[in-house]
Amino acid sequence: MSGVIGAIVEAWDELRIHKVRVLLALVGVAVAVTAITTVTAAVAMLQQAMTEQSDRSSGRDTTLLAQVYQTGVTTPADALHAVDDAVDATAARYDITYYSPLMWAQLPVDGGAGTTWSEARVVDPAYATITRFRVTEGRWFAPSDAERLAPVLVVNQPFLDQLAGGRTLAERPTVMIGQENPVAATVVGIVPSEWRDQGPMAYLLLDHVARWLPEAAQGGGEYRFWVPPALALPLVDVLQRDLQAALPGHMVSVMPPYDDPFAIDSAARWVILGVSGFALLLGGLGLLNIALVTVRYRIREIGVRRSFGATGTRVFFGVLMESVVATTVAGFVGVVVAVAIVKNIPVEQIFGSSLQDKPGFPFSAALVGMACAVGVGALSGLIPAVYAVRVKVIDAIRY
Repeated sequence: MSGVIGAIVEAWDELRIHKVRVLLALVGVAVAVTAITTVTAAVAMLQQAMTEQSDRSSGRDTTLLAQVYQTGVTTPADALHAVDDAVDATAARYDITYYSPLMWAQLPVDGGAGTTWSEARVVDPAYATITRFRVTEGRWFAPSDAERLAPVLVVNQPFLDQLAGGRTLAERPTVMIGQENPVAATVVGIVPSEWRDQGPMAYLLLDHVARWLPEAAQGGGEYRFWVPPALALPLVDVLQRDLQAALPGHMVSVMPPYDDPFAIDSAARWVILGVSGFALLLGGLGLLNIALVTVRYRIREIGVRRSFGATGTRVFFGVLMESVVATTVAGFVGVVVAVAIVKNIPVEQIFGSSLQDKPGFPFSAALVGMACAVGVGALSGLIPAVYAVRVKVIDAIRY
């Protein structure tokens, strides 16, 4: 163990002596390690961003989509209650915690300047969890909201500006919704607009629609069930069978989870890493050239050391460790720079929104960067070390 430590210390001393030459070669190694480490970490962040964007549009990766359409003749209120009761019973039977409807409706709103129709979506509180949905101000629906004596709304900013008199959320704005029996609804949250120049849009709870506005929906639409990965495919046929049996006046269709269209396959990752590896190889070649020149200048010194009893193994290991120690230091610097770059990536500017589950810097990326640096150092020092050992002692002293 003492021999290894001594060789490392000796290698470090030699690097200090030839620091200008070595520094020029190590710049390329440090830059290449930074690139490899940054790419490895950025790929994980990019994949997470794409996954979250997909989740917001179609639900998490193991979300089952059930489409329920009314075929029989019944009142809107009875249809809503029938579908809601059947979905609740089916979810309880298979221990599904997160499930929510998604129904589209036209909502009559009177904010004081006459009745205006607004786009509306009927959901449950679990919808936010399934789709990573977040509000920009205020709050999302809570389970306790279903028992309120008046409905609550989560709306976009155009809804407040056009239908609520431009009042802010702090003023607890209320609007009258419905036509035959209008009821006062309080705005509790604001969501971002989905596209530029989007009109007024509101989210309502299904329980509130069934109680006060049954005519706004027709007892059908989409239901999303976020299920455990192991049960995703088996539950497709089971849910369709049970829901269809419980809803004879409806047509039920359950679709399996969507494959992630934004998945970055392993081939793309290897291509990216291959380009960075090529840059690392170029840095290693520069270090090899510097190491060969340095060894030739130290031939006489090596010959004197051999004449005083230094073994070929010690000489070989000492020369090899000079390159390894140098690239290890360069690799450490490269990893530190990569961490700083990844931690300061402007996620919101690049992906359009912040990551809900932002991944930490992967330890594997740091290991890959350090392993590449040490490997290049070993390869760069191998040829100079062999050259130093094969030189005859008497010729080295005369050099």
